[in-house]
Amino acid sequence: MYKVMGLDIGTKRIGIALSDYLLMLASGHSYIQRQPESDAIATIYKIAKENNVKKIVVGIPYNMDGTQGAQAEDCKNFAAKLSGYDIIYEDERLTSDLAEENLKQKKINFRKNKGLVDIESACIILEQYLNRK
Repeated sequence: MYKVMGLDIGTKRIGIALSDYLLMLASGHSYIQRQPESDAIATIYKIAKENNVKKIVVGIPYNMDGTQGAQAEDCKNFAAKLSGYDIIYEDERLTSDLAEENLKQKKINFRKNKGLVDIESACIILEQYLNRK
């Protein structure tokens, strides 16, 4: 049995979510700073090892017309450094907006802690993948 990790890779922070062992639920785990990148990768490896992760779902911010822009390429380049795991790319268009709406409904103030939005976005990305399985 294993878990799946979801990542919302931004320019400043990376939101992290984890599935349960039944691969049905996604839960927010944490967010980390993206820089220095070597520290971010080491932290992702540590969390993955501690949680018996075998697959990592990476959110890719496609443009609204379905094309890939610079940010999508940046996410793929970062994900390519995560060797030893099955990497799955998931369309993450509008997840940040949905994440903010979810946090508002839960009455969680995220304005002073944008990392909460990154965590919620990682959950949404992972949920999208799990729902298709």
